[in-house]
Amino acid sequence: MSHVVVAADKFKGSLTAAEVAAHVAAGLRRARPGLRVLEVPMADGGEGTVDAALAAGGRERRVAVTGPLGEPVTARYALLDDADHGPTAVLEMALASGLALTPADDGAARDSSSIGTGQLVADALDAGARRVVLGVGGSASTDGGAGMLAALGVRLLDDAGAPLPGGGDALRRLARVDLSGLDPRLADTELVLAADVENPLLGPDGAAAVYGPQKGADEAAVADLEAGLARWVEALVEAGAATAREIAAARGAGAAGGVGFGALLLGATRRRGVDVVLDLTGFDDAVAGAALVVTGEGSLDEQSLFGKTPVGVAAAAARAGVPTVAVAGRSPLPAEELARHGIAGRYVLSDIEPDVAVSIAEAGRLLETLAEAIAEDHLQPDRQDALR
Repeated sequence: MSHVVVAADKFKGSLTAAEVAAHVAAGLRRARPGLRVLEVPMADGGEGTVDAALAAGGRERRVAVTGPLGEPVTARYALLDDADHGPTAVLEMALASGLALTPADDGAARDSSSIGTGQLVADALDAGARRVVLGVGGSASTDGGAGMLAALGVRLLDDAGAPLPGGGDALRRLARVDLSGLDPRLADTELVLAADVENPLLGPDGAAAVYGPQKGADEAAVADLEAGLARWVEALVEAGAATAREIAAARGAGAAGGVGFGALLLGATRRRGVDVVLDLTGFDDAVAGAALVVTGEGSLDEQSLFGKTPVGVAAAAARAGVPTVAVAGRSPLPAEELARHGIAGRYVLSDIEPDVAVSIAEAGRLLETLAEAIAEDHLQPDRQDALR
């Protein structure tokens, strides 16, 4: 029985991925009554990844954690029963240690910590997770994952032997690291770092230099954060983490202010975020035998071509021999460029509603109209016997 799969990301500021899928599915069914449509909300490892895991059957767990500047934050994550990997926790760093939780200024850039992310990992271990998927992006901290590791039992001490305060700037005063208290359950836990960023931890392409200014760091703060990260690496080597320098130079170590480094230090495997979500949502099973895949995101642009949801979905659909079209709020990319990335057609809200405010406010209705056009173009009535 042939069918259509709707596997789109959110339209940021307008619709969640689940809402996008629901509206596209409604338009398709209205145009082709009886059509079987599978809704598979997607994400690229950043915002929306927990929601995608919940839509795939995960259970929500809410946890009180310490926010980036020490304030209490209620974060959430998803627990999945995975037949291949055992109990799996899907976390988003941004929900516990995200830039949206702080002012983007110099003080916050210096003092923000990833401790809340580590507390989420610890709670997932308490909940019985044997596999932890850490989606990173939108982080407030540039602490090399030091806060995350502190929440998991690593002690960071100053010259007087007192615990170091959180934040990347404080790492410049790091005298000694004690690894003896690291949670032993991590040794038997599979860690997956869902990150598209390939930056190393240190240097001109590192976490502080490239991403610090986005978090409010001025030139002096960037230099201080870089010095703190360098001291963190050396202190780890002194503490017995012999591969810390090599890990700091690895691809992805600079992700999320260096939380990538912390995760890799714990033995994590780095994977493209969209590939992780495709697996979590069972996309390969959903697309088998499909007639068409509809993907998309709010802005289908140059960034979409580098590991974002639409291209990742199109590649996975192509492996199954299924064509893909995309919906978007806007898209400056030429059709030829999209075709080179496996997207055979593009349907854009701005083409039918040029007023941006109206397009955002009425995105659901407009998506249903676009979905009807998709059905007319790609699901012709003379093929309906195959689609029922």
